[in-house]
Amino acid sequence: MNTHALLQKYNVPGPRYTSYPTVPYWEEDKFQLNDWKKAVKKAFDISNQKEGISLYLHLPFCERLCTYCGCNTRITVNHAVEDPYIEALLAEWDLYLDLLGEKPRLRELHLGGGTPTFFQPENLQKLLTGILDKVEICEDANFSFEAHPHNTSPEHLQTLYALGFRRLSLGIQDFDAEVQMAINRLQSFEEVQEITLLARKIGYTSVNFDLIYGLPKQSEKTIKDTFEKVNTLRPDRIAFYSYAHVPWLRPAQKSFEMYLPEDSMKRYFYELGKSLLEQAGYLEIGMDHFALPKEALSKAYQEGSMHRNFMGYTTTSTKLLIGLGTSSIGDAWTAMGQNYKSVEGYTKAIKQGKFPIYRGHALSQEDLILRQHILNLMCRFETNWQEPDTQLPAIYEALEKLTEMEQDGLLEILPYQLKVKEQGRAYIRNICMAFDARMLSKQPKTMIFSKTV
Repeated sequence: MNTHALLQKYNVPGPRYTSYPTVPYWEEDKFQLNDWKKAVKKAFDISNQKEGISLYLHLPFCERLCTYCGCNTRITVNHAVEDPYIEALLAEWDLYLDLLGEKPRLRELHLGGGTPTFFQPENLQKLLTGILDKVEICEDANFSFEAHPHNTSPEHLQTLYALGFRRLSLGIQDFDAEVQMAINRLQSFEEVQEITLLARKIGYTSVNFDLIYGLPKQSEKTIKDTFEKVNTLRPDRIAFYSYAHVPWLRPAQKSFEMYLPEDSMKRYFYELGKSLLEQAGYLEIGMDHFALPKEALSKAYQEGSMHRNFMGYTTTSTKLLIGLGTSSIGDAWTAMGQNYKSVEGYTKAIKQGKFPIYRGHALSQEDLILRQHILNLMCRFETNWQEPDTQLPAIYEALEKLTEMEQDGLLEILPYQLKVKEQGRAYIRNICMAFDARMLSKQPKTMIFSKTV
């Protein structure tokens, strides 16, 4: 079957599987805050001395709206919001420290947003010192942050490096000026070049570029030009994401709908970018990600130790991820919990001395088994159920649904094993959907997810 026919057949709405179950299928009505606290404490007691914990800080503020963006943000030019938000984050951290009962060993720390570099360097230092002074940092700790090329200063880079950060991710999306205008994401190649070179000079060991295909006004020429510029800077990692068109959630996306490429052209842009990256020496690892062969994430993929969670693909795997800040999602492996999405709701709960969790899900035994299979597929493009504790009726139901994809040459079903073929990687979300028992038992009646390809 040719690419166009496969796209017509399989390019349907579906989750990106940074978790299982996905948030729309959480059993919120059965979930209590106490369930979250118990799960956090249990995961901490099991994992703290062995592997440590992960910490995600959501810093939601941006000075301008990028119209393509689907993240939880607050647009403001008022930097007076920094101090009270930092106080709330530190107060939330204290709530967790009281719950945990002993000093955490921190293995992974990530600043996301929003725009973390919206915060002044001295305020980031105040926030992070308040966090790090109360932890033991693991020897192999991995600290990273997301940065907007337009407002990341040398002071930001120096301050965060001094605090232990060694990886940064630059949100570029596309270097073409017309595309940038369409999505209101403006930064020049020169700005990106300056930050990249300075970061390496300071000592950062990994620089990631975020790029997106399927944006308005993209063309074969703009894709080629963007990757030519990317290759001159040789970032260690590249996330080449599919643009997620969800105008029912993000009305600003309606402003450029008439300029979006057709599905077949969008997929061509990915194949073109992938080809250019492979010619430049990058390896495809997981969904939408590429890295140079000696980069840590590339090595983790090749060794089979790469992990995926609410922060995306990571080189480390911990059973406890604590999310701080508005809309952050925490993951204690047997339960997940999300904070209030609005800054006001979040800070109100904190001022009352309460955990700001407003919804969550306690995983069943079936959830846990299916979660591992989906994780295997997302990180290694294969999974197996040879051991009795990895087997479920839902797996065999999934295989029945995947027979047609096998006939289309996208995967191979073996005894107690499933392997995704090279041409099937583009449809990894579709393959995982066959294992998604919760979604299959309750098909959405409204638009929830972006398309899979």
